[in-house]
Amino acid sequence: MLAKQKSTSQLGFYSTFEEQLSHGHPLYILANRIDWKIFDEAFKKHYSASQGAPAKPIRLMVSLLILKQLRNLSDESVVEQWAENAYYQYFGGEQLFSVKPPCVATELVEFRKRIGEEGVELIFKESIRINGKDADDDNLSGDTTVQEKNITYPTDDKLYKKIIVKCQKIAAEENIELRQSYKFTVKKLSTIQRFKKNKGGFAKARKASKKIKTIAGRLVREIERKLEPDDASKYAMDVSLFKKVLAQKRSDSNKTYSLHEPEVKCYTKGKEHKKFEFGSKASFLITQNTGVVVGALNFSDNVHDSKTLPAAIQQYERLMNKEPKNIFLDRGYRGQKMINNTTLHTPKPDKNITATKRKRLSRRAAIEPVIGHLKHDYRMARNYLKGTVGDAINVMLAASAINFKRMMNKWKEQLAFWALKFLQLLNFYCNNIFNRTLKITF
Repeated sequence: MLAKQKSTSQLGFYSTFEEQLSHGHPLYILANRIDWKIFDEAFKKHYSASQGAPAKPIRLMVSLLILKQLRNLSDESVVEQWAENAYYQYFGGEQLFSVKPPCVATELVEFRKRIGEEGVELIFKESIRINGKDADDDNLSGDTTVQEKNITYPTDDKLYKKIIVKCQKIAAEENIELRQSYKFTVKKLSTIQRFKKNKGGFAKARKASKKIKTIAGRLVREIERKLEPDDASKYAMDVSLFKKVLAQKRSDSNKTYSLHEPEVKCYTKGKEHKKFEFGSKASFLITQNTGVVVGALNFSDNVHDSKTLPAAIQQYERLMNKEPKNIFLDRGYRGQKMINNTTLHTPKPDKNITATKRKRLSRRAAIEPVIGHLKHDYRMARNYLKGTVGDAINVMLAASAINFKRMMNKWKEQLAFWALKFLQLLNFYCNNIFNRTLKITF
């Protein structure tokens, strides 16, 4: 149910945040620049007007999502720190300091599911609007990267052992008596695998790996055979996934690398320090002159870079209500030269290249540090959100956070600039009026 609007005419005898907090703090400024009403109007359709318990305010939940990415925090940490930080609370719409947590951490999970990709794209759109004229550039730079998923490095043995554990768990839940649990057998085989680098250990470890795969197959077949018809449909997807993992070979395509995240793909980007990356592909567009992120899209399929551009341009048109004129790309995008009215530029040997085009192609490299910051400062290095929807949400929230942070840094610089000007003027006034130099530095 939608929460009732709070009356802020008289909240108490204590002073409000408006009087307590610094009006020059970036979070304070950002709280007053964001148009929170658009989120209330867009997200109220996800709530019932009369049924259910009153929900948390929409502004509060949106602010927590922004702060989570902005400060690189987990759901649990942002909820905990909210109760300790007055600026966080003002950003979330509070008028007086509260010592209680705003919500349970799992409510953020439910809120992300509730608004979905469409709702998060609205947050991303607002982050672009906050940047004003800096986001209005017809020349863009584009690139892709891999958003790694929070999974262990996949090996066949790990997958087989997880299948064994899951089969044992299903048997316990459905009261199925297994012919043999293989608990201690798997433990002994794992010990043999640990010493594969000893003399003669490789042959023994290889036999142990084959034995573990055989045990996993036996348990899957036994579980499938002994499940009741009603329960068989309940575990049909799990059993089908187990069979696929057991049947896949090294040369197969569309392999499964994780049981709890089966959509994960393997990417080879040619990095010397990291040969393989497991996750999803993310495409970004930034303005060439200012570096505002104006496009952030996730792809669950392992598609060629050039195939990501049509969808990326469509998203840009939705967000900016216009088409980009030029997009400057690296050589991984070789192929198309035009998409609708947008010209695609990739570097190639050209003796007659103009100085402007050469400069813009060189300027494309500025997207690389932006992607680096997205990964290491805004929670894209390892994605903890579930499924392909979680991948898409995390990419757009990271792009929103870096856009908000860009404006916060600009406001800091402006504040420092005017403070310096004030001190210089004060020193000048003292020197000329009182013939006395103030030793004030900034």
